[in-house]
Amino acid sequence: MELQVVNRNREVVNQLPHSLKKIIIESDTQSPHSGLKSSNSSFIEANTIPVSLNHLRQDCTIPVFSKDNECTISHQEFIEAMFNSVGNVFLDQHIAHPEIRVSHQIKGRIPEAIRKPVKELLPYEKTIYYERMAVTIDIPRVVKTIGGNDLSLSVGGVRAYNQENLYSKKTIEKFKVFIGFKNSVCTNLCISTDGFLEEIRVGSIEELQQKMITLFSSYDAEKHLHQMQELEQQYLTEKQFAQILGKARLYNHLPKSKKQELPQFTFNDGQLNTVAKDYYEDESFCRDDNGNINLWSLYNLFTGAVKSSYIDSFLERNVNAHTFTNSVSEALKGNRDYHWFLS
Repeated sequence: MELQVVNRNREVVNQLPHSLKKIIIESDTQSPHSGLKSSNSSFIEANTIPVSLNHLRQDCTIPVFSKDNECTISHQEFIEAMFNSVGNVFLDQHIAHPEIRVSHQIKGRIPEAIRKPVKELLPYEKTIYYERMAVTIDIPRVVKTIGGNDLSLSVGGVRAYNQENLYSKKTIEKFKVFIGFKNSVCTNLCISTDGFLEEIRVGSIEELQQKMITLFSSYDAEKHLHQMQELEQQYLTEKQFAQILGKARLYNHLPKSKKQELPQFTFNDGQLNTVAKDYYEDESFCRDDNGNINLWSLYNLFTGAVKSSYIDSFLERNVNAHTFTNSVSEALKGNRDYHWFLS
């Protein structure tokens, strides 16, 4: 069964902000795969595995709210609603098939196999579903280049059943959705606060789809791209880079009152180690021969390190990479409100 866009409404495209329509128009003059480079990496790694939409449809059970046995909105319904929302907003654009990553498999068995030892269970007697799921859907013809890297427009989201109370009666359910860009060199996601809804709370598929359409159609892509292009023009010395990493390790041990005065920083020590290692070794975003690194490369070192996050914290850290790098940019411009990490 293939994904198909339904209920397409040409009036939706007229609701797009001028900046997004402009990018779509400019991209339509390029070839369908304008300069996009292939990459074997995924947008998230950690302990996730890739699965197909058909696997979710055919092989996975759907969790229920145990007090009333009402179904949750399943992973596949979420993905299908997102695909339809993208189709309704980005009319006449090629939409890639979803890339789906899952983790935390929950196992079960059918009632007839209740007494069987595990090693004797037959495939049809086992049931599974995945507690956490992340998905991205690319619009590959909407492409811009920053720092020699092609960025394609991408949407996606996260569903994590561990953030629902499945032991109660059916209630509103929570989803995370974003629209931003994917770096084709490394598949790092570039997401800003304006393109991210951390908690969509809905009671139906129709309500979820409408909120996604609202987010996608109100996203200011031109503003986001301009912010990222500015990063390419600003540089850190090796000393400043080391200063930032050192202060970042101190951040989690600061008094609460001091933390509130500073930009949020959600990266852990393991991810900081990855940033430090890639400062020297990453083929695309390492320092130059003098030890300097521009903020676009620094941003990609952080978004690359984000890939080691679990699904349920992945998007928040990705957005934090954007917010934090822009705070470093403000500090370099002399804004004292953001100076602590460089002081």
